[in-house]
Amino acid sequence: MPKYLNLASYTAEGARGLMKEGGSGRRATVTKVIESLGGKVEAFYYTHGDHDVVIIVDMPNVTSALALSLAVNASGGVRLTTTPLISPEEIDAAAKTTTAYRAPGA
Repeated sequence: MPKYLNLASYTAEGARGLMKEGGSGRRATVTKVIESLGGKVEAFYYTHGDHDVVIIVDMPNVTSALALSLAVNASGGVRLTTTPLISPEEIDAAAKTTTAYRAPGA
């Protein structure tokens, strides 16, 4: 299954909800939603800095990953950024793939 890095930042409203539900409560809710889409949570951490939450997930396909992102961002309580994760083996395969690209002006 493809892996994704989800970085979440709470709005003021979302932070109030987190304080009410607690960190483990929100983790359980998020895990349930991801599993309902056929995914699996590999890692879930709270942070402080630019983002409030870091989640690594396995999702069955890009449609499921996008559905999660749309639902979370539409909620207004959280801003979610989703980044596909690429394995070293996928990089190896890409490096061995010939392309017809040329640099500008070359």
